[in-house]
Amino acid sequence: MPTIDTAHAFELEFAHVKNGTNLADLLRDACAYMGCAWFALSHHVDFLATPEKGVRLHNYPDEWAYWFDQNRLGPSDPVHRASQRSRAGFLWHDMRRYDAPRPGDEIILAEARRHGIGDGLTVPAHLPGDAHGSVSFAWRPGSAADPDALQFARMIGGAAFEAAHRIAPPERLHIGPRLTHRQRQCLIRAAQGNPIRQIGLHLDISPDTVREHLRNARQRYGANGGTVLTVRALYNGDISFADLVHR
Repeated sequence: MPTIDTAHAFELEFAHVKNGTNLADLLRDACAYMGCAWFALSHHVDFLATPEKGVRLHNYPDEWAYWFDQNRLGPSDPVHRASQRSRAGFLWHDMRRYDAPRPGDEIILAEARRHGIGDGLTVPAHLPGDAHGSVSFAWRPGSAADPDALQFARMIGGAAFEAAHRIAPPERLHIGPRLTHRQRQCLIRAAQGNPIRQIGLHLDISPDTVREHLRNARQRYGANGGTVLTVRALYNGDISFADLVHR
């Protein structure tokens, strides 16, 4: 049974992690505490195409990791997809509550079982400006993850991912370019559908200045249009959906 004291002890240990080896040892200890076999802390990216875009640490069988990467499953794995729609984490046998099945999902799950990975649980780790990520723990086939284990994982998952973020090379966790205050104001009003002239009147600047701020914002993000700029600014946390709703 998970206890607050045990979770707090793990959090303190994660706060003092110095390297990947230390972090892996702690995740193995967490597995032992929960009675599971596997752990995986990872960003949800295609590590074959963009290995520099995230961090990953796991003890899954090498054959499974190879198959996973060869099939470019980082962004589309059913567990990862469900994680992107969950706030607090979930048991894998409940993940259909968060994301509808897609063709090929059963093949992925069957392949995982063939490599000794059965039921599990996942705790999301989402930070504006960073790729989606999660911390997962899995049992061998024949054993089921339970709510007590999920509760414990929820208590330590954020600390584990924060430790990984802290010890990762800075270039691997580059946060996208930030907008200036005025660029952000112009972008929000443009994304709300306001014409350039109206934005200028509201901000007491000329239409040409509004255009310049939006052009500079697009350059910062390498965006070739306003829609792409808005999406990237939302993803990076420069603006929020609430900004776009409130006029």
